[in-house]
Amino acid sequence: MSEPGVVLFDIGGVLLTNGWDVADRAEGARRFHLDLEAFEARHATAMPAFERGELSLEGYLEATLPAASPRKLRDELRAFILGCSRPHPDTLRVVDRVRGAASVRLVAFNNEGRELNEHRIATFHLDRLFSLFFSSCYTGRRKPDPAAYRGVVDVLRADPRDCLFVDDREENLVPARSLGMGTIQYRSPEQLATALALAGVRS
Repeated sequence: MSEPGVVLFDIGGVLLTNGWDVADRAEGARRFHLDLEAFEARHATAMPAFERGELSLEGYLEATLPAASPRKLRDELRAFILGCSRPHPDTLRVVDRVRGAASVRLVAFNNEGRELNEHRIATFHLDRLFSLFFSSCYTGRRKPDPAAYRGVVDVLRADPRDCLFVDDREENLVPARSLGMGTIQYRSPEQLATALALAGVRS
């Protein structure tokens, strides 16, 4: 199989932990004595706008915390959110090997709020791996919106059939396949390395 021209990687759930997922929010609610059910309801409303770049992290906190919450609580929760991210070192090593050996373009394609996205790029040196970041906070479109995928290939001036997309969520892979991209559903570093090799990606 010939090597694809572009390999796109999701970040949360593949290269890093999701950073602010259900378990993180439950722990945050416990630590800061928040009503988890009420927080989750407000989170569901605010998160899409945060990930599209329409809300800052400060705006997200204002939208999700109870009215008139003290400044100290917002600052502490902000630090907690930024501290939730952890790397998947073995997966990062797989991508680093590809970067060193393959001639493909490696780009990131993820849903993330701006401050969290930039924190994760800087903290885990993701800009060493990827030439471009198609993050929802920059593009204004979130996966699995088909327009987000079309926007990526349009900017890259790439044939979708020459692209391979890696994501841990099946619902995010469906629009990629509909556009003609190859896909890999991430399960483990070992499975990813094998799937990339089968797709013709050198490492």
